[in-house]
Amino acid sequence: MPFKALKLSDLVLRGVQAAGYTDPTPIQLRAIPVVLGGGDLIASAQTGTGKTAAFALPVLTRLGAHGRTRVLVLEPTRELAAQVETAFRDFARFTDLRTVAIFGGVGYGHQRNELRQGVDIIVATPGRLMDYLQEGTISLRDISILILDEVDRMLDMGFLPAVKDIIGRCPRDRQTLFFSATVPPEIAAVAAFALRNPARVEIGVARSVTASVNHALYPVATEQKFDLLEALLAKTDFDSVLVFSRTKHGADKIARRLKTANHSVAVLHANRSQNQRIEALAGFKSGKYEVMVATDIAARGIDVAGVSHVINYDVPEKPEDYVHRIGRTGRAQAVGDAFTLVTPENADDIRDIQRFIGAKIPELQLAGFPYKPLGAPRPPVPRQGQRPQGGQRHGGGQAGGGGGGNWSRFRGRR
Repeated sequence: MPFKALKLSDLVLRGVQAAGYTDPTPIQLRAIPVVLGGGDLIASAQTGTGKTAAFALPVLTRLGAHGRTRVLVLEPTRELAAQVETAFRDFARFTDLRTVAIFGGVGYGHQRNELRQGVDIIVATPGRLMDYLQEGTISLRDISILILDEVDRMLDMGFLPAVKDIIGRCPRDRQTLFFSATVPPEIAAVAAFALRNPARVEIGVARSVTASVNHALYPVATEQKFDLLEALLAKTDFDSVLVFSRTKHGADKIARRLKTANHSVAVLHANRSQNQRIEALAGFKSGKYEVMVATDIAARGIDVAGVSHVINYDVPEKPEDYVHRIGRTGRAQAVGDAFTLVTPENADDIRDIQRFIGAKIPELQLAGFPYKPLGAPRPPVPRQGQRPQGGQRHGGGQAGGGGGGNWSRFRGRR
């Protein structure tokens, strides 16, 4: 079904065509009619399936001509706020509708100027929006459509009190839309007071790993993690690589060492200034940087096409974060690879991840890498040439444990 069959306005359809979109994705096919009909909605779909257009296109169609502020979109991070605001601008390019992004990490002056000129759509993070609400710069009395995007992430980041406050300031007679990659039980508590008889749209299995991603574990001794990272990069045919660290300090350290090894590297985490974050994202998207080292702020906070590889330098703290991290590759019908460097201390985390996704993740060794033992000796594993299903674009991955250490702990019971 083409977009023109979804009853979008002619001006919005022109924006869709100018953006290069041809056919709607499943989440768009199912969500757009609900939003156009004015009903409340809870929609969940995997990262990279087109959720932003699923709410932006029908909302722009419903708004019509330029007027007062009628739409509020809440986002968990400044990167997402900036990207969603850009999407609204692109789709609305042939209308006179105005959009502004409101987020922290930058000065207030430009944002205040935009607000004074009048906007139809505000895309905001909860913290900066609360600043403007408390000083009286923004009023939500005319909001007719409230959109909470990446709701699960907002709750994970502790925004629930601010979100409840913001919802309470919006008119009761409004349309409310929840969009999320997953729908944990906590969302039900927010939905109970925020939505009225919402329709439910769920695309795919919330805990699954997309079939377009080949993922693998690389067992390694803790002191060899960076050496293995360098070796993987040296033997991997990649276009662009996202490397995930658990901590900001760790991300900075990894980036410094990669730069010393002559890689072009960007860094993205919460301690970077907004200008630094914008430059890092722009450079990574343009190809100026071949590697971006990031904390989990980037797992759902960026949308970059063409990421060929994700490397989890550190195993994520939560199983769902594993899904979101590796979901940054293998998007839009492309095939991607995701590698996770695992030490014996990660045994419980790996079991939790495999239980969460309902699948066993293959264990590989990099051919030629001088692995150190991981622990007590165990019977050798036959080193047959093996790759994850679908094949990988790297050199010499082989099935087996990490250099003869006691990797059976990953398979044992807690």
